[in-house]
Amino acid sequence: MAQALRNASRKDAAVGQEVLDRVQAVLESGLSDLSRPSVTLAYAQSFDGCISEGPGMSTAISNRESQVLTHELRAIHDALLVGVNTVIVDDPRLNVRLASGPNPIPVIVDSNLRIPVDVRLLKTVEPRPLVVATRGACEEKQAALVDRGAEVLCVDAAADGSVDLDSLLLSLGERGVRSLMIEGGAKIITSVLAADLADQLVLTISPQFLGGMRSVESLAGRGCDHRPELADVFCRRIGSDLVVQGEFLRSAHARR
Repeated sequence: MAQALRNASRKDAAVGQEVLDRVQAVLESGLSDLSRPSVTLAYAQSFDGCISEGPGMSTAISNRESQVLTHELRAIHDALLVGVNTVIVDDPRLNVRLASGPNPIPVIVDSNLRIPVDVRLLKTVEPRPLVVATRGACEEKQAALVDRGAEVLCVDAAADGSVDLDSLLLSLGERGVRSLMIEGGAKIITSVLAADLADQLVLTISPQFLGGMRSVESLAGRGCDHRPELADVFCRRIGSDLVVQGEFLRSAHARR
């Protein structure tokens, strides 16, 4: 039994390293474009495509081996982005704890500055969290966040009033961010896919059914006239989970 566990551990580590190598290759292929970071969309979902049991519910999905891989992925990216709903529900630290390597810059997309001032992210000393709002966001809340150690960046708004992600990527590029990992939640994942902004995907699929909140919302009505598609797809087991990696095919209208 002990030998079988050791063999399984070595196999999982090998799969994780292969995923890291593939991700790194895509990141390096985008280094010639200094206007924006290379974007890795990386998240976990259940077998029926859900990221939680329901709205506002924090749900553990991936296994330990997959969690280690997630932290290894964080360590090879300059910045790590999530939406404010993820921060409110999960209160994540968005750092590297289960692997060795530097912490990425935490980036929180929060158009109206709803982030609570007592979340764990704002207790991070280094690197300094970056909260991204739309222009005209509450100046009093901006000052309160800066007092808590965060940096606030205001960018253009999209048609629906949310943060325009394309503008955000350009702003991050101006700051020297060369690689960005996006972990969610559903609104962010859907917006990234609809706008064709991701360069690659790392998807962890857990063999369970949640019947809850879908990881990708409908793309209809979002100005998306294409179907996001992957090329050179890699798929392996890691522990009891399945990890899928691939590079997004670029559509003719992609804003690059």
